[in-house]
This record gives sequence, C-alpha cells and structure tokens, in this order.
Amino acid sequence: MTAVEMLHRDNDYRLLRTFEDPAANAHWCFMHAHRFPRDTGYRACFSVALMKEMREFLKRTSDRLTLRAANADASLTHVVITSDANVYNLGGDLELFCRLIREHNREHLLAYARLCVEGVHEIHAGLNRNVHTVALVQGDALGGGLELALSCQTIVAESGVGMGFPEVLFDLFPGMGAYSFLCQRVSPRFAEEMMLNGTIYSSDELHRLGVIDVLVPKGEGAQAVHDLIRRNQRIAHARTAMNRVRQIRNPVTLTELMQVTEIWVDTAMLLGEKSLRTMERIVRAQQKRPAPAEESVLPVAEIAQTAVR
Repeated sequence: MTAVEMLHRDNDYRLLRTFEDPAANAHWCFMHAHRFPRDTGYRACFSVALMKEMREFLKRTSDRLTLRAANADASLTHVVITSDANVYNLGGDLELFCRLIREHNREHLLAYARLCVEGVHEIHAGLNRNVHTVALVQGDALGGGLELALSCQTIVAESGVGMGFPEVLFDLFPGMGAYSFLCQRVSPRFAEEMMLNGTIYSSDELHRLGVIDVLVPKGEGAQAVHDLIRRNQRIAHARTAMNRVRQIRNPVTLTELMQVTEIWVDTAMLLGEKSLRTMERIVRAQQKRPAPAEESVLPVAEIAQTAVR
C-alpha cells in the first residue's frame, strides 16, 4: 500500500485517512486514523464526529465523480472503506446512547440514527451509477460496524475476524440497515436469527453462509481488494450494469431505512438501568488501550457474558 499512499491524499480530516489512486480509479477511506492520539480513550466506534467526516468524504468523492460524468467520463470507480485501527468498527456510540436515553432526549437520538442511515444508504446506492463500493474488513466489525460493511456492494474480509450484532445483550436490535442489507445476502429467517442471538461469528463462518463475498488469509486483505479492482476494471461495463441490476431487483430505499431506525429509537428509549449499565461496561472495555494489531481489541462475547450477569 505504500506506493499507493504516496498518491493524492485529503489531509484535513481528524479521524479519517483518505487517498485517491488515479491509476486504479479508486478512492480509499480509512476510519480511526493513526494520527488521532491513542492515549485519550478513543473508541473505534461511530461517533458523531467520525460520521460527519465520512459524510464529507462521500460528498467530496461524489462531487468529483459528478464532475467527471459531466465531462463524459463514465469509467468504473471503486470506493473502499476500511480502518487504520485493529478493528473495523465497534458500532454505535454507546456512551452517547446512555446519556440521551437517561435524558429522555429522543430528538437527538433520532438525529444520530438518521445521520447513520443517510450514510449507509449513500454507500449502498453506490454514490452514482458508475461506483462499486467495497468494505475491507481486517478487524472486528460489530453492530453498526457490520451494518456499514453490509451496505457495501462487496465485502472482503480477512480470516479470523469477529462479526456480529451484540445489541440484543442490552435488549436492543441493530436498527441502521442490518435487516434490509442482510436480506440481500441471506434468508430473512437467518437475518432475524443473526440479529437476535447475540452471536459473534467468525468471518470464515459468514463467508460459508454467504454474508462475506471474499475471504482471504490474515494480512492479505489489501492485496485482495487490489485484485478485485483489477478484475472489475477488465469487465467494467458488465460490473457497472450489474450494480444497476441489483438496485432494480432488490433496492433498499432511504424511506425503508428511516422507518426501521424510527423503531430502533423508540425501542432504545424504553431501555432501563440494567440495559444501560450493560452498555457502560462495554464502553469501559472499548476504552482499554488497544491490543497489538494481530490481536482482537474487544473479545465481545466474554465482555457481554460478564456484563449481563
């Protein structure tokens, strides 16, 4: 990746590292950038600040592509969303959720949820008809982190990564696209089971089940994405056409996602102190100093079992 990183970068983000690879016609977005200080209790979750920066990245990328289209350039573009941390993303900002629920602040919780939904829908819709979105998952993707990956058109994951929806452990459900996006990959029955059983699956198992598109050994994810981009560029017209066919055959609309997230907000506002204390235990676990990159930063299953005792 070093040679690619020397290409065009956007340097004015605080929580993202982004760059454009013109030769491959690809835009890369790394969440949880290394330049953010790691000794300040930073959690690799969807803070409002992170989501706003990601929306800005998507807008800038979309504006560039719109300008190119206006100049009759309809070439296939890839947008890759990955992470600089040793996790992909740990999901929603549970600390914020606890505060807003205790304050009975439905308005602000709904605003947060809508910001999430607007982002994943923009990614799912492919920014424009000539974009193919890719999630590169090299570390745990939980809750909203997995929803983000599912919103992409292709998921590339490394072996041994933990992926799942732990929300049921504090009596909530993943409400920012999980059901809608999962039902494009697996049966509705299994989607519901996966959302309500609290299981953290391995990426290997989810690949066998059809949730993950490409599974590679640890450390080979970035190369797998480069290979995917090269293959797609060789069949650029067919790939672009299939993106459009997907949207026609099985669309996920913004209206649908907004209706589901309203249910999520209403459910969250009903949570009691036991559920909120479980969230707070998970927050404290997330705030521990990150483990080495080859290790899992959050053994969610163990933490969750402790939290609900």
